[in-house]
Amino acid sequence: MLEGVRPQRREQPVQPGKLAIELVEDAGQLGDLGAIGLRRSHDRAQLLLDAKPLAADLKRVRVAVGERLLGEGTRLPLAVGRLVEQRPDLGQDGGQMVAQAGAPCPIMGVATGSSMGRLAHLRTALVPSLLAALGVALLALSLTVAPPARAADPTLPSRLAKALAVPNIDPSRTAALAVDLRTGTVVYSRNPLLSLQPASNEKLPVAYAALHRLGSGYRFHTEVVGTGSLVGDVWHGDLFLRGFGDPTLAPADLDALAADIASWGIAQVDGAVIGDESWFDSRRTGPGWKPSFYIGQSPPLSALVVERSWFRGRTSGRPALAAASLFRTALESKGVAVRRSARAGTLTTAGFPLAQDLSEPLSEIVRFMGRESDNHTAELLLKHLGALYSDDGSTASGARVVEDALAAAGIPLGGVRIADGSGLSRLDRLTAGAIVKLLLAGIADPAIRDAFLGSLAVAGVDGTLRNRLESRPARGRVIAKTGTTSAASALSGFVRDRFVFAILQNGAPVSSYWARRAQDRFATVLAASG
Repeated sequence: MLEGVRPQRREQPVQPGKLAIELVEDAGQLGDLGAIGLRRSHDRAQLLLDAKPLAADLKRVRVAVGERLLGEGTRLPLAVGRLVEQRPDLGQDGGQMVAQAGAPCPIMGVATGSSMGRLAHLRTALVPSLLAALGVALLALSLTVAPPARAADPTLPSRLAKALAVPNIDPSRTAALAVDLRTGTVVYSRNPLLSLQPASNEKLPVAYAALHRLGSGYRFHTEVVGTGSLVGDVWHGDLFLRGFGDPTLAPADLDALAADIASWGIAQVDGAVIGDESWFDSRRTGPGWKPSFYIGQSPPLSALVVERSWFRGRTSGRPALAAASLFRTALESKGVAVRRSARAGTLTTAGFPLAQDLSEPLSEIVRFMGRESDNHTAELLLKHLGALYSDDGSTASGARVVEDALAAAGIPLGGVRIADGSGLSRLDRLTAGAIVKLLLAGIADPAIRDAFLGSLAVAGVDGTLRNRLESRPARGRVIAKTGTTSAASALSGFVRDRFVFAILQNGAPVSSYWARRAQDRFATVLAASG
């Protein structure tokens, strides 16, 4: 008998310190929303012969999220030196874009050496000073109107306002906030509490929550469980390929799993290969998606999906069945004949774990998700959080986990609604103020700082910013998360160690050209001032 290795479930307490900024806005603008260190399967340790049978279902663990209190105050008395340094690999691009339509590109590029391939932007020793200085509560529903603190450069607010002034973008549906990290001064503020669709800036809270709850070294788990018995070289029974939400599972991983099955001396399976995707619910899309987003913007959502459900030249609408079929083929290529056809199903009896695959670390997965703005990865991460820490592997459960993580970090939830993981949903809402505090929370914890910053694209160099902000002073100095849908455009991030900023623009539709023009001008002004 064999003993399986179950996915790790652990709670890592949030320690971001108290973060806050003073925002100037009218309350009416709130809108309608007041590790396991193992590598992949070919490096796994040999399973023991005298182990115990695996239980049919892995129990989902509810992990309570701790409470965090915001400090009170009205000023940002920062006195911090250089906080942000350029990452040393600005010329490297470790990830590759995945095509949403047609044959997919490789899911993730080759790692560039040390974990994230980039060093931390923020100096660890200075972050506690920053957080201590940011001990001012974000004024929410009971906000008192007050003028912003005077910027060190008195012309900067007017230059930033001019940068945002472009045709075809409604100022009343634009929110922007920029804070000087050295002085704590709010150098620009427009509608910072206005609740707007964030587009792919929605991936920022998902990345933060996943890294904080799971840890940057967390690895997804896929296993093969046999029901039956081995007599000679024949497995009498079925083989279940059980998925637990790995968004990077690829045919090469199935080959490695098949090799492990063959290494048991199994030459024939008289049952079937069965794909088990029961870790998640059966919904293939997120709430509030346009019908065209299915396949066009994200493959089907499933706990068991191989190569983004690419099967026989197209995207399959039955990812678990496609995965089982691919695994059956992989087994046969390793000399293991399978008598019956592949199918989808759920393991309901005790079985024996025969093989296991572990993904790359979460830090690399989040890096790819953020830099390339990958919708599918974000949605699977959200469901995985729900499966581990809430009621079930659903989008709604994952959204509650993310909102709890934001609240625990002291990020105000007024005007915030997490509807999906990618930002495709028309129901998503964030505020510029919440995003700025989220960015600061992401750099507050040394355990996740590198991974969080590594998920942001570098202007003019990689990810979704590789073809934007290509000239100095912005090139290589701005790292940010982009966002684009027909109704929303966004850009949020850091300008070296000098500024943190967030821009959200909505419209019906929004002009992506003019929105990006305004964003790039805004970031360039900040970069020139830093």
